[in-house]
This record gives sequence, C-alpha cells and structure tokens, in this order.
Amino acid sequence: MKPPFRADQVGSLLRPKELADARKTLKGAPLREIEDRCIKAAIEKQEAIGLQAITDGEMRRDWWHLDFMVQLDGVTAVTNPGPKFGGTEEQPPIPSVTGKVGCSKPIMVEDFKFLKKNTKQTAKLTIPSPAMLHLRGGRSSISKTVYPDLAEFWADTAAAYRKAIRQFANAGCTYLQLDDVSFSYLCDPKIQETARRNGDDPAELPRTYADAVTAALKDRPAGMAVTMHTCRGNFKSSFVASGGYETVAEAMFSSDVDAFFMEFDDERSGGFEPLRYLPKDKKVVLGLVTTKVGELESKELLLKRIRAAEKFVPLENLCLSPQCGFSSTHHGNALSFDEQWRKLERVVEVAREVWR
Repeated sequence: MKPPFRADQVGSLLRPKELADARKTLKGAPLREIEDRCIKAAIEKQEAIGLQAITDGEMRRDWWHLDFMVQLDGVTAVTNPGPKFGGTEEQPPIPSVTGKVGCSKPIMVEDFKFLKKNTKQTAKLTIPSPAMLHLRGGRSSISKTVYPDLAEFWADTAAAYRKAIRQFANAGCTYLQLDDVSFSYLCDPKIQETARRNGDDPAELPRTYADAVTAALKDRPAGMAVTMHTCRGNFKSSFVASGGYETVAEAMFSSDVDAFFMEFDDERSGGFEPLRYLPKDKKVVLGLVTTKVGELESKELLLKRIRAAEKFVPLENLCLSPQCGFSSTHHGNALSFDEQWRKLERVVEVAREVWR
C-alpha cells in the first residue's frame, strides 16, 4: 500500500532520559552516537508494534519546525510575540525572515539516510510546511527591506523547498510529511485577530498557504507520497488554538498533497462535517488518539468515531493515527513511554480490525 498507511503516526516520539541528559552537555560526535543508539531502539520498537511508516522520532531536533527552518538561508529564530501556549511559562521561539530565503546546503539529509538505512519498513521524513515561515509572525516577521513584495518571498520559499525536497528524493525518500499548523490555527478567532494585527487578512491566508504548499511540491518525483499534518498546537501537552475546520477546509484540501493528517481527538477540533470537501482522490488520516494525556482510548470509541467519519468520506479513503506527535519539542508531552507505545499499539490494533 502507498503511504499513508491504515495505521500511521505523525512522527515525534518521547526522548529517552539518556538522550535528554546528553543534549545538555554534549555536542558533535559524542551526542550523535547517543542519538543514533536511541533512534535505532525507537525504530525497532515501531517495527515490533507493526507500524509501516517509521520515523526517527525527531530525536535529533529541539523543535519540530525550527531545527529545519533556521538552516534555510535568511531565517533566524526570535522570541514569540504571538498567541501563547496555555499552562506553561516557556514558549517556543518563532522564525523571522531577515534575508533572502534559500537552500544553499543540504538540510537533514544525513539524518534521513540514517533512518532509511536502519529500517526494514518505509522511512518517513517530517519537515515543517512553507507556511510555518509566515504564520506566527505574519507580515511583520518578514523583512520589508528584503521583501517589499510578499510574492517574491513566497517564490523564494517555494524554490528553497523544491531544492530541499529534491535532495531528500535523491537520498531515497518516498514518504514526506509537511507539518502545517496554519490551517487549524486559523480556525480560531484569536489567531485571526493576531493575523490582522500582523498586517494580514486571515480570510485570504488559507488559500495563500495552500498555494505555497503546491508551489513547493511542483517538482516532486512521481514515486514520493506527500502528506500534510495539521493540529492546534502541541507543546508540553498544551495547545494554542480551537475551532472546527469548516472555514479552512476547502482551501486546505486544494493543497497538492496525497493525504491530510487531521486532528480530531476532542471537541476543540469540531466535527467531521468539513470532510465533505475532501477531493475523491485524496485520503484523510483521522487523528483520534490524543498524545496529550496518557489515558488510552478504548477500541469501541475509536471504531465509533471512524464510522462517524465514514458518513463523509468512504472507508477506503480513511486511515488512523494519533492526533499529533508525542514530543513535538525536546520537552515531550505529559505521558509515559509505556503509555506512548500502548497508544501506537492501539492504532495498529484498530486499523487491522477496520481495514483487515
């Protein structure tokens, strides 16, 4: 089966204590040796559970997005002035564009090669969507001196992504995921208001972001499956946004990806009705298993939710996954390793029952 798989995952995994401790004191080869060991162990566990899409757990990263984006030319990280994650004083930085955006060197290619070499299944690579260069800071985070016209910024960003994606393809990547919180954030009125303060029109942004994704994927090889993951924030089990997909679904579904990982684990995500806009040739991976708390979802609940989604999308176009990663940042979410693995096991168990 071509990705996404019936039982899939978003990507990040809790960091072992050995790795968390090492990142505080080590750099270079000594740190990478520990990363390699932890990633190999995570690969073996994923394969043993029965997952077909295998990630490195993003264990070489501090942040799901910034570690990639700050390696692009012209991008730096700054203190977050926008909407905050609740329940935590610490807040993730945001990207700021201070120069021409480009991709003058390979980014995370060696990381992917290590993953591919060490798994018998499909190696899945996750990177932030191009929209992530714009969303949190908006127009105010992109230098007006460097980019007086935003059209040039989006053109340069798409070109940089096309170059990075070619490098991944040359390394053997056949399954790429673009992590993109922009669409689900823009479901929330407070995010819309922040966009206005940043000098943007929130009603136009979903289409702008969808077009940016499509432009970034223009030259992707025919054998590469590309999915998009969207959620409402995932930092130490907290979130930023709330609201159903109704206002953004049509624009989001116009993005030139093969499938959409969509968060549906609680009432903050709204109902399944916006899935009626899904094109017939695309799939939705239902994020029904939460990664924010350790309580395990019952098989009966997940089966019921899948049947409810089936009212809007044929079963053959549906898959199942957690709603987000377990550790979008190096901090990790508020659940144990055993709870993490049990949740992934439950995804595989339910998918086997539903899709045989």
